[in-house]
Amino acid sequence: MEKENIYILGIESSCDDTSAAILCNDTILSNVVADQKIHAEYGGVVPELASRAHQQNIVPVVHQAIEKAGITKEQLSAIAFTRGPGLMGSLLVGTSFAKSVAYGLDIPLIDVNHMQAHILAHFINEEDHKKPPFPFLAMTISGGHTQIVKVKSYFEMEVIGETIDDAVGEAYDKSGKILGLGYPAGPEIDRRAQLGNPKAYQFTKPKVDGLNFSFSGLKTNILYFVQREVKANPNFIEENINDICASIQYTIIGILMTKLKLAVKQTGINHIAIGGGVSANSGIRKALKDAEDKFGWTSYIPKFEYTTDNAAMIAIVGYLKYLEKDFSDFDVMATARLKI
Repeated sequence: MEKENIYILGIESSCDDTSAAILCNDTILSNVVADQKIHAEYGGVVPELASRAHQQNIVPVVHQAIEKAGITKEQLSAIAFTRGPGLMGSLLVGTSFAKSVAYGLDIPLIDVNHMQAHILAHFINEEDHKKPPFPFLAMTISGGHTQIVKVKSYFEMEVIGETIDDAVGEAYDKSGKILGLGYPAGPEIDRRAQLGNPKAYQFTKPKVDGLNFSFSGLKTNILYFVQREVKANPNFIEENINDICASIQYTIIGILMTKLKLAVKQTGINHIAIGGGVSANSGIRKALKDAEDKFGWTSYIPKFEYTTDNAAMIAIVGYLKYLEKDFSDFDVMATARLKI
């Protein structure tokens, strides 16, 4: 007898992207993302504007995801949504919508931890993507998070290192702001870094014990460096922008890789998966590939569309929880802070 297909609608609204995806079992049928351009003029995400935009976007985005998947809403097996962590106003929009749809269709509701989803995105069924074996180390790097996680099974994860202040994505964005680049600055710094000399300038690498990270000192160091050089030469930034970006990126990747090497040494695990928006960075991807050759690691790098916030990663967690019959009560609440 043929196994019945499980259709999961995933909803992601943790920050400034409204996204909906449909999975048939572990395979993506659609993954629609509406981003919010409005935040660029403010140099960062404005929470109030983000939640309003989610309210405008969520119905058309979900409608488009269902249409693209070629199914009807009556075929859905369950609704998975981001419970947290994230911006409270944004999370509330996705949570309320998911509850309403699940209640209306009389199907299970499944809450998802956003950070677990970045890691479990590796288990979306893709022809050209190998899945990491358990146990593996995951490094989640984004605008709001920097963590090293020991992943023992789908839902048994242990954070063994994390930032004690700013996230790596924030370090990119603040550096970009200092240099007069747009928001988000990460992709532009990455692009310019490929044209510059990574050893042109030296920046601080904060000394933090164990597997934890710190990026606030680096940001301050970059600010003072730029102020000093611009005072001596008002055209310093525009004359040296590629070298500055290359040196910043080289320093950040050095910090990440040092901690990753230590984590491999301490755990004896050499299967490394990355996730989160900053994992789209070409320098980090190259550093991981180089480590495969140099240290015998096996690295797992997600497809670009699964690096930034997206509903496909929420839906795959929904599918895995559905198999376990791990459903949520309808009184489940969104929460801005949620640990793995």
